[in-house]
Amino acid sequence: QVQLQESGPGLVKPSQTLSLTCTVSGGSITTNSYYWSWIRQPPGKGLEWMGAIANGDRTYYSPSQRGRTSISRDTSKNQFTLQLSSVTPEDTGGYYCADEGGHWGQGTQVTVSS
Repeated sequence: QVQLQESGPGLVKPSQTLSLTCTVSGGSITTNSYYWSWIRQPPGKGLEWMGAIANGDRTYYSPSQRGRTSISRDTSKNQFTLQLSSVTPEDTGGYYCADEGGHWGQGTQVTVSS
């Protein structure tokens, strides 16, 4: 069974770049799913799709995040990465990675604070 696990810093200072990694196990990032996504949930709010990377390294971003978000993947490590630049406290929340088959990671909490 495919499993996803997010990792990254729990605390980031404003204006810095947040970098999170999703490690995929039990399957291959190149064959098990076409899209690999990042989703976040600010405190007290709903889920927000941030973007995805597809086979061939095509990337798709939410219009609200375009310009600050970058998603890449490392097929040798079976990982894909989210980078969010110029973070503000409004970027605080839970961050999740997921595949199109409905497999989600447990999520990682990120706090943006000085």
